[in-house]
Amino acid sequence: MRILVPVDGSEHSLKALEIAADFARIKQADIYVISVASSIGGMADHERSPNSRERYEEVIQKRADEAVNCACEVLRKEEVGVKISQTLSASVSVPDAIIDFAEAEQIDLIVLGSLGLSAPSGFKVGSIARQVVRYSPCSVYLVRIAADAQLKP
Repeated sequence: MRILVPVDGSEHSLKALEIAADFARIKQADIYVISVASSIGGMADHERSPNSRERYEEVIQKRADEAVNCACEVLRKEEVGVKISQTLSASVSVPDAIIDFAEAEQIDLIVLGSLGLSAPSGFKVGSIARQVVRYSPCSVYLVRIAADAQLKP
């Protein structure tokens, strides 16, 4: 079994990681951890200078790398191995990058937080999660955290 956990550093993605670790232990599954660094290439030239755009994309890439590193550390503490961990640079949308990765790696299950760092506060399920659930080539386990829930350290 192959389990994909897309991470962004949010509480929801860390909780998804814990649940994926439990699945991996029970099923002797391989865990794939990715983070998607989205491109701002479609933004109009007059909205950001090339210098500003480059700095912004560097920040996005750094956050994605940190999310993957943090996820791998969590899994090490949980004593669960990681088959693949990488940051994807997406020229397409974040949901498309996740779905494309799942198809390419023949993933059996995606464990995904219901909300991430970019989720608008007015939605109960983030737009990325919604798109992945809708178009995923495999089963998706959507993780939701109650407002008063606390993650273990």
